[in-house]
Amino acid sequence: MEIAIVGTSGAVGQELLKVLDERHFPVTGLRLFGSARSAGSSCVFKGKEYIIEELQHSDQFRGIDIAFVSAGGSVSKEYAEDITRYGAVMIDNSSAFRMDADVPLVVPEVNAADAANRPRNIIANPNCSTIVMALPLLAIHRLSPIRRVHVATYQAASGAGAQAMAELEQQYRQVLNNEPVTIHKFAYQLAYNLIPQIDVFTDNDYTKEEMKMHNETRKIFHSDMKVSATCVRVPSLRCHSEAVWVETERPLTAQEVKDAIAREKGCVLLDNPADKEYPMPLYLSGKDEVYVGRIREDIATGGITFWCVSDQIRKGAALNAVQIAEIL
Repeated sequence: MEIAIVGTSGAVGQELLKVLDERHFPVTGLRLFGSARSAGSSCVFKGKEYIIEELQHSDQFRGIDIAFVSAGGSVSKEYAEDITRYGAVMIDNSSAFRMDADVPLVVPEVNAADAANRPRNIIANPNCSTIVMALPLLAIHRLSPIRRVHVATYQAASGAGAQAMAELEQQYRQVLNNEPVTIHKFAYQLAYNLIPQIDVFTDNDYTKEEMKMHNETRKIFHSDMKVSATCVRVPSLRCHSEAVWVETERPLTAQEVKDAIAREKGCVLLDNPADKEYPMPLYLSGKDEVYVGRIREDIATGGITFWCVSDQIRKGAALNAVQIAEIL
């Protein structure tokens, strides 16, 4: 297939190249696009050097089968018509089209069939935190329909991009050296801190990130389940973690859920409290799966609560996009 990547120099763009290589995706041709700033630089894919081209309003996407777009919502909206005009399928990593009725929002393990109905030739990749939660929710939903979800996220600096990761590392050095702390990518110093805000606040005092988890989960599952999220930026470099409370139509036992997670594709059960075995972001960078542990019956509601961790640049972005392409 003829493949294009828009936003090649970013964290997700670079991860897309890795995932396409690792999964032996049938790439017969590859074109890389970026901003004027990154145009002219090069990337290596399967031992061959490719030059990043400046994205323009032109016929650059003639002959392209699939375009992975990860350059932000404004770029996605501006160039969607150019990208899809000649038949390319645009797999978009931004929030630009996720809630559009005529754009499927796809997590392949959950709703792969939705990818076939794409009247605008655009398929949206969900928010990374939504994807991380979706796989263990699917295992539970198979046992009994989910009525209500509460989730608190612990989102790594990498969720804000490669520059945010670099800023966090810089902040740690500056604090230890008793130097003024650089703050550009976050509202406050993130090193040695937590920031209970990701994206801007909406009229109901939830942030956009939190409302994405509510709206996107319902669209992916074709369900009216209620989802309430609190999203927090934490001073880890990579992998998002989530504490999740779930209420289902019938009561479930912790063992039922553990067994379901263990057999769910894309999930790994890591739940052995006696030996202090549970998912932690430090050890899961670069992994494809969602790791799930701390599964127990919720003594407050009678539901189920669990902890999950996944590399949000992998399954939360690049890997999910490539899995969509594999469906195509």
